[in-house]
Amino acid sequence: MSDRKNLYETIGGAAKLEELVDRFYDLMALEEAFKDLRALHSEDLSNSRDKLKLFLSGWIGGPDVYSPKHGHPMLRARHLPFKIGLKERNQWLACMYRAIEDCGIDSQIGAQLEESFFNTADWMRNQPN
Repeated sequence: MSDRKNLYETIGGAAKLEELVDRFYDLMALEEAFKDLRALHSEDLSNSRDKLKLFLSGWIGGPDVYSPKHGHPMLRARHLPFKIGLKERNQWLACMYRAIEDCGIDSQIGAQLEESFFNTADWMRNQPN
């Protein structure tokens, strides 16, 4: 747990996490390369933004603010209604990796985040390809 707590603090806490998530959703909404990923979301991204901020806080070692508000994350179960194959996983990762870079997160810390995001995003796949 201490590594994850350090990760949350190292990136800059809630302020940097909010910047990261906002950049992620801004890129998703603006960039043609992420259009398939964008299509999986509702027109208004504010709820998605809020939930990802809350979830990532605890996921990277900060305060657990998601569960008290929304219950157990049940991450995979909550995403089962959406077709998530290699294309969707790869677009999500590319969008998040770019957000990490755009937010100026240290490359060593960024690499840790990228590895964790890859493992989780790959686990979320519910389509063979």
